Amino acid sequence: MERHGDLRTDEYYWLNDRENPEVIAYLEAENAYREQGMSGLNPLIDALYTEMTGRLDPNETSLAVEMDGFWYQSRFEEGKEYPIHVRFEGAETGPEQVVLDVNALAEGQAYCSVASMVMTRDHRRMAYAVDFVSRRQYTLRFRELPSGEEHSLQIPDTSGAFAWADDGQTFFYATKDSVTLRVDKIWRHSLAENSEPVLVFHERDEAYSCTVYRGKSKRFIMVSTSATNVDEVWYLDASRPQDELRCLRPRTPGLEYSASHHGTSWWIRSNLDGRTNFALFEAPLDQPQVWAEVIPHRSEVLLEGIDLFDDYLVREEREQGLLRIVVRPWVESAHGPEYAISMPEETYTLYTASNPSTATSILRFVYTSLTTPATTYDFNMATRERTVKKVQNVVGGYDPSRFVTRRLWATSQDGTRVPLSWVGPANPSGAVPTLLYGYGAYGITVDPAFSIARLSLLERGMAYAIAHVRGGEYLGRSWYEHGRMEHKQNTFSDFIACGEMLRAEGWASQLFAMGGSAGGLLMGAVINQRPDLWSGVIAAVPFVDVVTTMLDDRIPLTTGEYDEWGTPNEPEAYARMKAYSPYDNVAAQDYPPLLVTTGLHDSQVQYFEPAKWVARLRDRRTNDAPLYLYCNMDTGHGGASGRYASYRETAMEYAFFLGLVEAK
Repeated sequence: MERHGDLRTDEYYWLNDRENPEVIAYLEAENAYREQGMSGLNPLIDALYTEMTGRLDPNETSLAVEMDGFWYQSRFEEGKEYPIHVRFEGAETGPEQVVLDVNALAEGQAYCSVASMVMTRDHRRMAYAVDFVSRRQYTLRFRELPSGEEHSLQIPDTSGAFAWADDGQTFFYATKDSVTLRVDKIWRHSLAENSEPVLVFHERDEAYSCTVYRGKSKRFIMVSTSATNVDEVWYLDASRPQDELRCLRPRTPGLEYSASHHGTSWWIRSNLDGRTNFALFEAPLDQPQVWAEVIPHRSEVLLEGIDLFDDYLVREEREQGLLRIVVRPWVESAHGPEYAISMPEETYTLYTASNPSTATSILRFVYTSLTTPATTYDFNMATRERTVKKVQNVVGGYDPSRFVTRRLWATSQDGTRVPLSWVGPANPSGAVPTLLYGYGAYGITVDPAFSIARLSLLERGMAYAIAHVRGGEYLGRSWYEHGRMEHKQNTFSDFIACGEMLRAEGWASQLFAMGGSAGGLLMGAVINQRPDLWSGVIAAVPFVDVVTTMLDDRIPLTTGEYDEWGTPNEPEAYARMKAYSPYDNVAAQDYPPLLVTTGLHDSQVQYFEPAKWVARLRDRRTNDAPLYLYCNMDTGHGGASGRYASYRETAMEYAFFLGLVEAK
């Protein structure tokens, strides 16, 4: 392959044809090789799986959420892989009606994922979206809730995005390009007899992807279309679904915004005019392009989101990496000044939960940390009283005093301080084996949250840390900007610095690393750049063949990600991407033990990237440490869909690390 005068040879390119029987045989042979190589760990895998699933409440039930006089709830039943969605009419104690039993839906299917369940305003009809392949191509189905009758109409190849109009008959949905899987069209359709779909929005720019939804106020159908750093919002009145969509503010390079309706206004979160960490604006409904700043931009505080109630504006924001929820009464004289909901630990995760109604003073939010199981609160915004509604149940008991969580700091190559969230033994006798996790892309922040599965590592004396590297937004929007495009190397340097600090300052006796998807790219880059630092690495569904993928605009996600990685059609970007692309930089050097996972039907990172990478590593490395590829032949990017099946894969991954600890 030649571009810009540079010649690259890809000796494993033939693996990109999933319809080729030789490719399938190759992947099956890789699976057999991994099974044989890890066969000695099978008792440990079984033990870990039993531990993890044994901690789950077999009959776990979600909190009921009230919507228009119906209380909706999801529950599991012992031994079943999928949830049962139910509701109660009139009160939480009313008679139960099964809305959707996903176990019945999944019968005979190797994979089953329900993306959305959307009710009409009168709650008598439901649309839901289901994927049986794991390509994130969902089929829309329709059900009459009083009778349970299914409509004959089914709509394939949608994104799962959906919105009902007020009439309960007309609906809007999004579809994907059949080749690139980019969400590019919004349609209006009806359950009326002989109705035909009508295209109402077509996103022709290949850098953008669109979606449709109904806002919290229920008044408007919203269409949002976005590229990496540009947004555009359209809307129409849900009571007049035949109307033309109206644009809230036309797309402008570099302008990001989202809009929510409340009362007589639009409430808009935006980076308008260089407000890097975002500000909040208000605009009249009849003049949506006239924005007045309400919450100003703050250089040290990232405004992450808002939730709107009749008497309160609630915002989620982040300062120095730590999250807080701020409650602001619309009328200060009636309800007092704004205030923040306080949290106790050094590093944690905090977010608002499902709050579908505006006519309430109760805010539901969730708090968790690396040592604290997810705890759901109902918070009275008037009295500031908080009530614990649910604590994540760890069957068999859990003693948080055995572990402690801390926030640590490392210094990156350019002098930048990089934070880590760490959990480990409360009273360690010295350095312990440590798993360092990282992601670092798209502005996505991996916040520290409790994990039932991770207890199996902690209880065996390991520690776990999250490196909050540049490319996420842990320290604000600039933290993301300095980890993408021409600054991408910062992501890798930050992760390496975190690993070096854990070793040098006596935290880690052995250092393991793990990341998935764009975090898999991170894994590939750091084992090329510092292969000696790691005692073992897992790269899950890793994006490792950066240049080839970004040059192929037929592959899902490529065109929409030019502003994240660069456009390799440009010589400078090509050279920059090639310099860190894991596949292009496999070298004749010793590599750490490596387990690579993928799914045959992955729509985000195609299976052939990790397959080719493993093949090239085997060919070029200079040692014979364990090197395994696991390809799930039934799933895609998210792995197994069932509640228990997903833990089987986690048990295999943790056994890989623990086997290396024992082999030291």
